[in-house]
Parts: sequence; C-alpha cells; structure tokens
Amino acid sequence: MIKLTNIYKSFGSQMVLNSLDFTVPAGQITAIIGPSGEGKSVLIKHMIGLLQPDSGMIEVEGESILGLRAAELNRIREKFGMLFQNAALFDSMNVFENVAFPLQEKTKLKKDEVRSRVLAALEDVGLKNVEHKYTDELSGGMKKRVGLARALLLNPKIILFDEPTTGLDPIIKRAIHHLIRETHAKFGFTAVIVSHEIPDIFDIAQNVAMLYKGKILQFGTADDIRNSSHPVVHQFISGNLDGPIQMI
Repeated sequence: MIKLTNIYKSFGSQMVLNSLDFTVPAGQITAIIGPSGEGKSVLIKHMIGLLQPDSGMIEVEGESILGLRAAELNRIREKFGMLFQNAALFDSMNVFENVAFPLQEKTKLKKDEVRSRVLAALEDVGLKNVEHKYTDELSGGMKKRVGLARALLLNPKIILFDEPTTGLDPIIKRAIHHLIRETHAKFGFTAVIVSHEIPDIFDIAQNVAMLYKGKILQFGTADDIRNSSHPVVHQFISGNLDGPIQMI
C-alpha cells in the first residue's frame, strides 16, 4: 500500500530520517510510536507528499510519488484522508461547512446530495444535530470527530492520523480510539496513526512501528512490540525514561 525505501531527510544539520525502510500493510491499522522529536509527523507527511525526502523512494499502491507534477500528486492525494492534531477546522465555518468543504472543492454534487452525505458522515462519528455549531462551541473531542467525519467523506483508501488524541482527557482519548476502530471496521481503510498513547494504542493498532534515530527500530504486531525483548523498545514501552534511551 505505502512503501518507503532508503529514505533520508535532514533539516539543516539535523538528520531526521536516516536510511529508513517502512512498508504499511494495506487495510490495517498501523501505529507509529517513539520518543518525542524522532520525526514521526515528518514521516507521515512524506507518505502524502507534504514533504519530499532528500533521497530514497516513496510508493503508494506501487506508484512513485516523487517528482510528480502538482496535478499528478493531487491525484495520488485523493487516495488519502488526514486528521491533524488540532483537527485543522476552519474557525469561520460551522460544522456543516467544515465537513462539506472537500465535497464542494472536489466534486460537482448537488446541494441536497452534499447535505445528505455530510449529515451521514457526522452520524458515522456519533455527531447529530451539531451541524450548525461553530468550532468555538465544540469540545476538543467533538473537534476531532468533526475532523474525522471530513476525512471520511470522500471514502479514502488511506487515512493518516497525526496524534489524534493530543490534549484530550483519558475518557475522551479512549472514545476517539474506539471511534477509529469502529470506523475502520466499517470502511476498511488503511490507517496510519502517530501516537504517544502508550499502552492505549496497542488496543486498536494491528501493527506497531517504533521510530528511533531516524529508522524503524522494530515493526510487528501490537503484541510483538508490547512484549518486545529489544532493550530500547522495552525501555520506551515500560516508560522507564530516567535517563536517555541507549542502543545496546
């Protein structure tokens, strides 16, 4: 589905991705974990072409996305939905207008069809009768749900979640994780989730990749990573961060 091969990315003198190889399994939920500042958000931005590597290869469904013209890259991006940390809602628009935005930008559907699809998407994420509200009237969890409804609207094959539960209380975090799991079961998209929520993320992710020092240090099922004997992975999962993580 998504394959990254020998990816290098630096910002100035800081090496962020260092000969990284990573393949995202199709139709499953894959979480990317690791210490703060390791480049997890940088990694998923490469997957959708928001960032270009210094070198390496990125393929989506067998097609290279590097060096494409804008129109061709936009065609690839139509396969994706994305939920950002802050849900990236427009403050000047109400909920309906926020969710309808991609339909109005990318389709020629009639108003009645747009309305029907927007309301159905809101219902899919557990939101009814809120379409008239503005973002400053929504809780943090509701904003994430609105963002997910918008991401789902064009039936993407892939959804990227960049720390979708940041800033939420534990109850709402679990609710958002449950919602991701439910919508994935219903729609079958490929999901990639950047997360710091250890151990909660293991309850919804089928696969987990640990990013460290610019590389995927270990990749496997949630149980593989949770029970890993690798010293760095084990130290991170256990939360034993009294000192810096060291490779052994």
